[in-house]
Amino acid sequence: MQISPFWRDQWKPLALIVVAFLLCFYLPIEALKQSERLQNAFWEALYLVRWYAQEHVLLCLIPAFFIAGAIAVFISQDSVIKYLGAKANPFLAYGVASVSGTILAVCSCTVLPLFAGIYRMGAGLGPAMAFLYSGPAINVLAMILTARVLGLQIGIARAVGAIGFSIVIGLAMQWIFRTEELEKVNPAAALPDEDDTRPLWQNALFFAVLVGILVFSNWAQPDVAAGFWFVIYSLKWWITGFFGIALAAILIAWLHLNPGKVFLISIVTAVLSWQFQEQPLVPFSFALVGFSWLTSTDKNEAGEWFESSWDYAKQILPLLLMGVLIAGALLGRPGEEALIPSEWVVLAVGGNSIFANFFAAIAGAFMYFATLTEVPILQGLIGNGMGQGPALALLLAGPALSLPNMLVIRSIIGTKKTAVFVALVVVMAALSGIIYGAIV
Repeated sequence: MQISPFWRDQWKPLALIVVAFLLCFYLPIEALKQSERLQNAFWEALYLVRWYAQEHVLLCLIPAFFIAGAIAVFISQDSVIKYLGAKANPFLAYGVASVSGTILAVCSCTVLPLFAGIYRMGAGLGPAMAFLYSGPAINVLAMILTARVLGLQIGIARAVGAIGFSIVIGLAMQWIFRTEELEKVNPAAALPDEDDTRPLWQNALFFAVLVGILVFSNWAQPDVAAGFWFVIYSLKWWITGFFGIALAAILIAWLHLNPGKVFLISIVTAVLSWQFQEQPLVPFSFALVGFSWLTSTDKNEAGEWFESSWDYAKQILPLLLMGVLIAGALLGRPGEEALIPSEWVVLAVGGNSIFANFFAAIAGAFMYFATLTEVPILQGLIGNGMGQGPALALLLAGPALSLPNMLVIRSIIGTKKTAVFVALVVVMAALSGIIYGAIV
């Protein structure tokens, strides 16, 4: 019996419609209404997405979107291909990508606009994936906090593992998808050289200022109210303000924006900073709105910069917020219950079995960790019986991946590459946990 061409193409949509209809038809409303765990999951999803919006969208994501937009507009495609392309010097490409996290204190979601920027500008898949992993994984503050709170051994193991992971994962992705990468190289080789609009030192200083705003506005409070890191924390908004003044000067001198408008926004931001010293988000938000207005109304480079940044925001932000909602419903916030009971996680990661390490790596890959929050979470889990191997596995998989992160990566590089990347991270994290657990 032959199946018509129509049903060969349409059986998947039909199956989805039938399954959705049956779910709706037999939906156990009465049982769900009385389920306390389901109600907690609903509220935890809302709590987590509110926390994410308050703590990360303004301070992390919007500056990251502008950096990604600047990469697309102010860095020539020829330069990206030369230093990070598939045929670039591998020692330079993977060396830069693997240690980028020591500069960028970002989480698994904030790194996404930056990854999208360099990948779409022609970076090779291997260096781009090394950057994607290392951005949130190799955070110098997180390494120090891990060593101080969880112990020097696991702190060193995390640092060595994260740097090694980024290189190995990048090389593996480059090799697995080498045919597609070669197809990408050939058209790129035919591109004409692009004329740089300004000297290299100006572009370097421009990006240093943008990264400085991103890093210092998100500088986390250390666990001890003393020492060098605490001094930096106490001065974070002064340092951020200094970079803001430098950006204002660049907008006038190099991007030729209206000096009167730039001065007006700068003065109002300074006044708000003085009036709202305990609420720095108020002046920071005004500065972002004013900066967006300045660039969006420009008809030259600054206007292109805003349009490029806006394109990244439209693509990435909805997926991230949806992913955070789902993660909150499944796992909740630290210390709070959602659909998956926390005791299940604690029971599953005790000891150093193969199952415990793989479970920790998989759970860490789907959970969302804000920058530095993985350390106190691990401290609590270890206190409840988590083994040293699974702890390292979670440290190596958790900060670099999350469900929101995966949704966005899929929209950038496709389902197959995303699945391979996630599998590589999980497997390598679990194997590292097994080896480390056996040693210690």
